[in-house]
Amino acid sequence: MSGGAPLKHSFGFQQVDPAERQRRIRQVFESVAPRYDLMNDFMSFGIHRLWKRVLVREAAATGGQCLVDLAGGTGDVARALSGDGRAVLLVDPSLAMMQAGRARGLDGVRCIAATGEALPLADASVDTLTIAFGIRNMTDMEEALREMHRVLKPGGRCLCLEFSRPWALIRPFYNLYSFLVIPRLGALVARQPAAYHYLVESIRRFPDQETMRAIMLQAGFESVRYRNLSFGIACLHIGVKADV
Repeated sequence: MSGGAPLKHSFGFQQVDPAERQRRIRQVFESVAPRYDLMNDFMSFGIHRLWKRVLVREAAATGGQCLVDLAGGTGDVARALSGDGRAVLLVDPSLAMMQAGRARGLDGVRCIAATGEALPLADASVDTLTIAFGIRNMTDMEEALREMHRVLKPGGRCLCLEFSRPWALIRPFYNLYSFLVIPRLGALVARQPAAYHYLVESIRRFPDQETMRAIMLQAGFESVRYRNLSFGIACLHIGVKADV
């Protein structure tokens, strides 16, 4: 796991049962849904859009494929994946987030409210599964990865874009920005400083690149590789389900 000093804002998420933790996380995203995309632009200076373009480009979706964007929120990735006869499914537990996405247009995208730990999809039914900045909010990340592996077809790919461990040279500046600036932006723009304290904490506690690779391998994925983005601030992990 990535290191760092003990966090001031724990919200008790480590001390509550999974169902309660899931409820609290959902409450966080419902509270920020109306301004979630705007906050992402402010927090990352718009760079999150470039990271997601890398994800979509690596997905290399083709006509006739079935694609799932898990924890897809307001649908920016699902929207970019759609078209050319593809069946695109956005899966997210937050109705408020998906409703915010529909207000901006999600033509050609089907939306389902569900958690990553219990996907309402058949075995071996998905060609490509993407998840952008959502895996760290799963109540049980390992179980969610096993579910992703289950629903993929043999030879199918999982592309997981998430915040990760920045290079050592920039890490002190990144940590300073995360803990001092992001919650204040949350208060100013989204009017939800507590929610953004949680989001910063969840980023801080997320596994580093090599640990995440090992977790994906343990979940059954093969040929797991990763690509650092913006000096490791974000990282794209790609795993393949064995073609049997």
